[in-house]
Amino acid sequence: MHELALTEGIIAIVEQEAKKNGFSRVLEITLRVGAFSGVVPDCLREFFPIASKGTPAEGASLVIEPVPAVFRCLLCGFEGPLPRHSAVCPDCGGEAIRMVSGREFFVENLKVE
Repeated sequence: MHELALTEGIIAIVEQEAKKNGFSRVLEITLRVGAFSGVVPDCLREFFPIASKGTPAEGASLVIEPVPAVFRCLLCGFEGPLPRHSAVCPDCGGEAIRMVSGREFFVENLKVE
């Protein structure tokens, strides 16, 4: 369960930003979580109240924006989703595929007061 450590990292970012920018309370934290990031959003939601207790993030809402996986074919230029267990371009059948999004995991935005 690395989500607890990730949640603690989110709280550390909030505390750094609070110190740097002088806010005392976070109302909302928006995260971007890629489909292939390996992060389980439900676990983040479960650990967040525990990790945020006694911090400026306590009581904040956690908004998780999913980032779909997008792939690019290096042969024909196709860009889009692929079936979960496929590594073949749906346009040309090529196997020279690169993921261009879907691994992200970061704090996108903080709403503070």
